[in-house]
Amino acid sequence: MSMSGIGALCRELATFTLKTRSFQVPAALTKYSFQQVRCMNIHYVDQPAPGDNRNYRCKVHFPEDGQYTVKPLKTTKLGGRDPKTGRIIVGTMGGGAKRNYRWIDMFRSGPTDGTFLEERVLNILYDPNRSARIALVGGGDKLRYIIATENMKSGDLIRTSSYIPKNAVRPKEGDAYPVGALPKSTIVNCLECRPGEGGKLLKAAGTGGVIMRKIANKIIVQLPTKREIALDPQCMATVGRVSNVGHGKEHVGSAQRRRWLGRRPASGLWQRKTGYHGRKIRPLPPVKSYGPPKSELPIMRFTLKCEGPPRTVIPSTDRVT
Repeated sequence: MSMSGIGALCRELATFTLKTRSFQVPAALTKYSFQQVRCMNIHYVDQPAPGDNRNYRCKVHFPEDGQYTVKPLKTTKLGGRDPKTGRIIVGTMGGGAKRNYRWIDMFRSGPTDGTFLEERVLNILYDPNRSARIALVGGGDKLRYIIATENMKSGDLIRTSSYIPKNAVRPKEGDAYPVGALPKSTIVNCLECRPGEGGKLLKAAGTGGVIMRKIANKIIVQLPTKREIALDPQCMATVGRVSNVGHGKEHVGSAQRRRWLGRRPASGLWQRKTGYHGRKIRPLPPVKSYGPPKSELPIMRFTLKCEGPPRTVIPSTDRVT
């Protein structure tokens, strides 16, 4: 086939899509996943959106050596912008008082031989970056910050264990155990979704989940939204509710204080749903089960090259207000 024929074939194939398209063949045919990649000099940007679990408030400057420290870390404000493209993603975020970041240790793992890791609560502190209070704890020659529970105070002795005994343990507020070691109706916070990932759920002020029941090899935990999730028994959790319970009832007081907190004015069109016109009763979603992460298949890339626009094209991101 001549070069002109190859070029015509590539141009015809290029009309199928302008974006990267992935498709997987059945496992019975191959163990690879195939991906069509166009090389047309077009720079596509992964457009983020509010609520995608990314931080658009500030960028934290962690130590270069990666060692944990209790010293406040310097931050750079983002003001609701994407740190890569600089485009506004969250229009109601920006400004606010200057804040330093406290590095919170979300990993409450302990020994697995039936012994305990004991730590002393040294102080309960205010953290400007979260609604809950934090606790400075020390054990041996190590210091770290953790999320403080409702009744935690200076001088308390807290325990951490990753061992699951035959009989349920007697829970004490501030202690950390696997959910499989705690009895039913225990209130927990700083919950892991998968063993060893660190606390992911129930970290806001006043929140707490309830251990409901055990089904097969899963522990069912009810969240404050009444939704139930199924977790591995090895997932760690802290006993008790998160501190600063009255945070949700606190009144802002003035528009200027909202600016101090880093919140910009909204559009003014949003109105709170008061329920005056009734509500549609929807059933709760089914139990969400967290298992081991799925392993990704290796990707075989096939690239089609042909002529494209003379300059890069970056799609715009709508400003959300």
